[in-house]
Amino acid sequence: MRKVPRKLFRGLGALRDAQVMQDWVKKLAPETDAVRTHLQTVFETNEAKLRENATRLAGKFDEKTWKRLERTLRQRSRLVPVGSLAAECLALERFELARQLHAKALRTEKPKPWHSLRIGLKRFRYTVESLLPEYYVAWSDTLKRLQDMLGEIHDLDVLAAVVKKSDLHETEDSLRLWHEFIERERKERIETYRQLTLGKTSLWNIWRSGLPTNGRVEAAALARLRATARAVDPHVRRTSQVSRVAVALFDTFKRADAAPAFSDATLRRILLAAVRLHGVGDADAHKSPQKAARKFILDLPIPPGWSNEDWELLALAVRYYRGAEPRAKNGPFPGFLRSSESM
Repeated sequence: MRKVPRKLFRGLGALRDAQVMQDWVKKLAPETDAVRTHLQTVFETNEAKLRENATRLAGKFDEKTWKRLERTLRQRSRLVPVGSLAAECLALERFELARQLHAKALRTEKPKPWHSLRIGLKRFRYTVESLLPEYYVAWSDTLKRLQDMLGEIHDLDVLAAVVKKSDLHETEDSLRLWHEFIERERKERIETYRQLTLGKTSLWNIWRSGLPTNGRVEAAALARLRATARAVDPHVRRTSQVSRVAVALFDTFKRADAAPAFSDATLRRILLAAVRLHGVGDADAHKSPQKAARKFILDLPIPPGWSNEDWELLALAVRYYRGAEPRAKNGPFPGFLRSSESM
C-alpha cells in the first residue's frame, strides 16, 4: 500500500511545498523585498507545473490494485481490535521508534534528523488516533502541536534550500538577511520543542505513561505477534494446535526438571512466539517455507521487550523447526553461535 501511491504522494507533496512556501515568503519579508518578489515568481510558476504533474499522476493511479489491497487491509485490521493488547503494542512500537528519532534530532540541528522525527511522530500520532482513541482524546492537542511545530521546521528547511540556490547575485545582502530570518524562526521552534520534551514534564514521559509497562509489555508483544501470524499464516487452526502441544511439552519437561533450559522464562516466551509464527512462510509458494518464514520474521520490527539475540533465536527456531538440522559451518546458525559466545 505504500508502494502504489508513492509517486502520487510525492507529486502532491511537491505541490503542497510550493503552496506553503508562498505563505512563508509573504510572512518573512515585505512586498518591496527583491528576494520575496523573485521567490514568489518562482513558486507561482512552479505551482502550475506541479499541479499539472499531480493531476497526471492522479489519472494514472492504479485504483484496481488499491481496492484489492484495501480489502486485504480491512480483513487484517479486524485482527487488531481498537484498544486491544495488540493495538497497544503497535502504538508502543511507534512510540519507541519516534523517541529514538527524537534523541537523534536533539544531538544536531541538521535538517534530515528533524525531518525523520516529524515522520516518526506523525506515525505514532496516527496509530494512537486509529487504535487507542481514548488516549488520543487526552493526547491529541499535544501531539498535533508538536507535529505542526516539526512541520514548520521542515518547511523552513525547504525554504532555506530554495534561497540558497537563488542566483540573485545583485541582492546578496538581502539573501543574507533571508538566511538570518529563516534561521531565527527555525531556532525559535526548536527551542520551544526542547522545552516541551525535556525534563520531568516532558510530553514523551506523559505519552509513555499511558502505554504498556512491566509484564503488560510482554503480553502486548505476544498479542501483536499472534495477530501478525493470523494475518499471514494460511493454516491458523493447525498452527494453534501445534502451539498448544509444543507449550505443553515444554512445561512437562520443566516439571520433570529435564534440563535448566526448561526453567528459563525467556526461552519459553521464544518457543511460544516461534510456534505461533512458524507457518508464516507457507504463504510463499516460491521459496522454502522455513527460509521464507525466517526472512519474514527478521523483516519485522523487534517487539518491545525483546532483545536482538532473542529475536534471532526465534528466527532460527522457525528456520529449523523441521527438515535437516542446522549445519555447524554454513548458514545462519554458526553466525548466531559466534555472536552468542562473544556476549
